[in-house]
Amino acid sequence: MRRTYFISAILVAFALLPSSDPLASSDVTGRASVVDGDTLEIQGHRIRLHGIDAPESSQKCLDQSGQEWRCGQKAAFALADRIGQSPVYCEGLDTDGYGRMVSVCRKGNEDLNAWMVKQGWAVAYRKYSEDYVSLEKQAQEASRNIWAGDFVKPWSWRRGERLGALGGTSGSETSPLTRDCNIKGNINREGVRIFHMPSDQYYGRTRINSSRGERWFCSEKEARDAGWRRARR
Repeated sequence: MRRTYFISAILVAFALLPSSDPLASSDVTGRASVVDGDTLEIQGHRIRLHGIDAPESSQKCLDQSGQEWRCGQKAAFALADRIGQSPVYCEGLDTDGYGRMVSVCRKGNEDLNAWMVKQGWAVAYRKYSEDYVSLEKQAQEASRNIWAGDFVKPWSWRRGERLGALGGTSGSETSPLTRDCNIKGNINREGVRIFHMPSDQYYGRTRINSSRGERWFCSEKEARDAGWRRARR
């Protein structure tokens, strides 16, 4: 009986010991290396920034004129420039399926996760958190960085979705037949036909779905002759 009690006591004491996984309960502070736009490394720990998703390192986006640019690389550079040589403090919140520490990381008092979303270098990762949704809306409305043109959400890009030659995704959206025919003929909810030039504010956000009667035009005159009016901004 005494032997059973002794073993049970040992098991209880062992269960009360701190977790052997340092990421489950510890915060990390130190010089940060940027892996990509949402991942850091500090003191050998890989850290995934909580609540955000940035373009992958090899991912490309389109600018407002339909030209490709390396948005994933630029996002990583932006984060590295923001951090500079300053120490970074990362608050451990969780550990993800890849064994990375999931954290809110700060340079001084600045939330770096928030900064990436607000500046249009990352999007709010709604699957896991809605902490940065309002900042994403600000970046989108201001057409900052990836929001200035067109892009595939990082989680869709990882599943193999890609942009077309000048803005069409691999879904129902169509792409123009030639680079010169890049005027977007959109139909809004009220059935009004509106065309968007590459320099217009909402060009990058506009999707063309031919199944709804939307189409691409090669000139402003062609669009007007077909019954479309130009977007007011």
